[in-house]
Amino acid sequence: MPYMLLIHEPVGQRLTRSLAEGEAVYGRMLQFAAELKSEGVLLGVESLASQDSATRLRVSAGKAQMLDGPFAEAKEMVGGFFLVNCATREEALAIAARCPAAEWATLEVRATGPCFL
Repeated sequence: MPYMLLIHEPVGQRLTRSLAEGEAVYGRMLQFAAELKSEGVLLGVESLASQDSATRLRVSAGKAQMLDGPFAEAKEMVGGFFLVNCATREEALAIAARCPAAEWATLEVRATGPCFL
């Protein structure tokens, strides 16, 4: 069953790292993704750009309302995700515990489901 590991990170925490620290963190995340791929459980992985370039959209009364980032009220942002195929929730949680991002962010583990239910 596919599980999404959503990485919720503090807004602005990326800016606290030096270039070398950022490259080291990125390298660790790439290595983790390579491990998951070699284990045959990785379905997808992406890092997301800062919410400064994001837009929130909601349709109300047939009209699209858009709000461009940054979002002042946000304390966290979704910084990326891993999509993994696991037999059990416990397996997905064990993978999340191995993720380097768990050291500076919160990982939310959620099973995926069909959109029509």
